[in-house]
Amino acid sequence: MNRWSHGMWTVPTTLTVAASLLLGGTAALAQSPAAGGSPAPACTPLPTMAPLGSPVATMPSLTIFAAASLTKPFSVMGQAWAAQHAGSTLTFSFDASSALTAQIEQGAPSDVFASADTKNPQALIDECLAPAPITDFATNHLVIVVPTANPAGIASPADLAKPGVRIVAAGPDVPITRYAEQVISNLAAQAGAPAGYADAVHANIVSREDNVAQVLSKIELGEGDAGIVYVSDATSATGVTAIQIPAAANVLATYGAVEVAATTVPDGAAAFLGYLLGPEAQAILAQFGFLPPQ
Repeated sequence: MNRWSHGMWTVPTTLTVAASLLLGGTAALAQSPAAGGSPAPACTPLPTMAPLGSPVATMPSLTIFAAASLTKPFSVMGQAWAAQHAGSTLTFSFDASSALTAQIEQGAPSDVFASADTKNPQALIDECLAPAPITDFATNHLVIVVPTANPAGIASPADLAKPGVRIVAAGPDVPITRYAEQVISNLAAQAGAPAGYADAVHANIVSREDNVAQVLSKIELGEGDAGIVYVSDATSATGVTAIQIPAAANVLATYGAVEVAATTVPDGAAAFLGYLLGPEAQAILAQFGFLPPQ
């Protein structure tokens, strides 16, 4: 054979600013041209951040918007914080990165946005809704998942193109879809790939879900024969079997986070961004199959 949820809850915690250098100084933001092609005015600079390592006397509550694929590691991080620090409240909201971007654009209150890509954070920067730079805090690869019983008999990526295979995918704007499309294109370009491979795979898509967590859930429930998800999703899933994608065809997904410009607690947002790069958060991410930033 050729090789080829959304959820919301709160966690009490008190933090120390771990890496204000990520957002240090006065952040002058670039803005996209206004309608008609005329340059828009520069964004109002954010207040200067506290120096690296400066303590926060009273850590404020924070609202964190995060990609659905971060649900499990972020919840563990919240528990780790709660065990070490008491006093404030973290509120996590998990959904597709594209959906969270739209919510921030519509004025939903948030302090930090952690995305499964860098495209969505960059969109907020371009719209003056977040300061540069993006904090890359994790990477991920993709994998095919099938129900444990594997009723379609999928043994390799080539089998995704077999007639009658029910593939569950995410919506067109969801990061996992862009990554998966690149994987399919890479597989189609490999030596020995059958003619029309990509078209055959696309023809087998039977549903489009709101986020990657819902894709995984449908496969776990046996409501589809296969889906393409992140390795981190498959690592902690039950009821699925992972089918590896050849390294030459796989892609590297980069997770990026930004402070939301409308935050009223910039020091708290900087503390969370700094924590994501620290040893504890990186160890938790690794536990769930994430790779370090590159």
